Amino acid sequence: MSIMPMMHEVDPAEDLRKKIGDISGFNLIGPKVLCAIYIRPNKTKGGIIITEKTRDEDIYQGKTGLIVKMGVNVGVDADWFGDNKLEVGAWVGFRASDGYSLIVNGVHCRILEDVRIQCIASHPDLIW
Repeated sequence: MSIMPMMHEVDPAEDLRKKIGDISGFNLIGPKVLCAIYIRPNKTKGGIIITEKTRDEDIYQGKTGLIVKMGVNVGVDADWFGDNKLEVGAWVGFRASDGYSLIVNGVHCRILEDVRIQCIASHPDLIW
């Protein structure tokens, strides 16, 4: 798993999808993705308590997000993406400074150009 596996009371992807709600009226222009920022739970599986201040840093410095919306022609550059598929529901890693930070329906998000996605992970705790 990760360097610091977290204690999840609910599935983090389902939690973010529920929190962001209906975003059918939100559209991206060009090959961009909207990522809901992963904010760690307040406790690790080992029992370490994460302070609110530390968790708040995930909003600004977090490098993991869930793709919740995609623009047109995302991931079509075969030279760049190869066999990797960007899709809604994928956990991705990126540099925090590469995205445009905004709040959508009360959820902290980033808009990124598709080529700014650096990795795809099966679970957000894999990225630290």
